[in-house]
Amino acid sequence: MTRDKRIRKREGFSPVHYLLFAVITVIALLVCIVAGSVNIPIKDTVRIILDSILGKEIPPSAFKAIILSVRLPRVICVALEGAALSLCGACMQGLLQNPLADGSTMGVSSGAALGAVLSLAFGITVPGFEQLGTMGMSMLFACISLFMILSLAYRLDNSLATYTIILIGVIFSMFVSSILSLVVTFAPDRAKNIMFWTMGSLASTRFSDAIILLIALIVFGGVLLSLSSELNAFAIGEQNALHVGVDVKKVKLVVLIAVSAMIGVCVSIGGTIGFVGLVIPHMTRLVVGPNHKKLLPACLFVGATFLMMADLVARTILNPRELPIGVVTSFIGSITFIYIFYNSRRQQ
Repeated sequence: MTRDKRIRKREGFSPVHYLLFAVITVIALLVCIVAGSVNIPIKDTVRIILDSILGKEIPPSAFKAIILSVRLPRVICVALEGAALSLCGACMQGLLQNPLADGSTMGVSSGAALGAVLSLAFGITVPGFEQLGTMGMSMLFACISLFMILSLAYRLDNSLATYTIILIGVIFSMFVSSILSLVVTFAPDRAKNIMFWTMGSLASTRFSDAIILLIALIVFGGVLLSLSSELNAFAIGEQNALHVGVDVKKVKLVVLIAVSAMIGVCVSIGGTIGFVGLVIPHMTRLVVGPNHKKLLPACLFVGATFLMMADLVARTILNPRELPIGVVTSFIGSITFIYIFYNSRRQQ
């Protein structure tokens, strides 16, 4: 099949396919709730969840405690993080016109991780709201990182060219990595917790975390989805986008700010989870095509499903021990990324 035929085939992607994606995502969610160190019958799982939604009285049981207190909030948070990170990656690849770009390329993910690690290492909290300290520091450092990177990129190139942003982002990530090592050195008693957190973990998430992630996805994700036409214009080059009426600088700033804010929230709750924003857009693009109006919504479903299954592997493959989810995503993502690019090179 030639490249043009493959593109025309993907352009036939219809709303029915989104329904199929949604069904697969729901099935993955149920599988991840049912499976674990203790396997729960699917019938009991569905009954407990439906009774909880309808407000019915549920008799106390071990299954109820496992589902409603542990697995359901965790799986929902994992799904929302997967959707958010994959959406960020797709937008960054479209904006920067670079297949290696995702939210972390800017260095914002590293900056957010640094803020959260500082909070964990030195016990920075808000009285009465322990989690708010870590989240606040993560969001603050994400914004500071964005400001520093964009300011430096603007001084070097006032057009904010994509290669300049990527270069500054990579350098900034290396700089932050050295600071993280320094923080671990000065807080050796918390080094294990910090290192586990920097590799990603959603083991202790609650429904309150899911609500925060959902709000972030609705607000910032909604902004990104509304810019799908502008991202399509970027695909033919910044100059061409400018000629068709796109405010290039404004769109860049809005996308970068929305991505940074969403990554800051994700990092503050689940730590640093790599390769989701890098690989999922490529996997989805093979099915949906390059049109961002179709690609971005599809990435939400594929990213959620991918991260839920990765989390399932992380908590079951070495049962009763649990792997950091970032280890699983990096392992799967690196192999998948090499495979995708190998095939794409052969098909050109």
